[in-house]
Amino acid sequence: MNLQELLGTPESVDIPTCSRRGCSAEATFRLEWNNPSIHTPDRRKVWLACPEHRVFLEEFLGARGFLKETIDIGPRG
Repeated sequence: MNLQELLGTPESVDIPTCSRRGCSAEATFRLEWNNPSIHTPDRRKVWLACPEHRVFLEEFLGARGFLKETIDIGPRG
């Protein structure tokens, strides 16, 4: 096995996918959240979102008071 086989090719790099159940679209947003009843204030959990599901996931987390920040990570490549 050579070094390229060990490291993989650029095409083999994982592309982040949306956290919405059943969605396999590329994620372009990072939703940082925490549940204050079980996480310390500095703890951040992450869901990834495609443009189609960004609002749905933000509203889901926001309705529970969990959403802290949404970061545009842009498309890969």
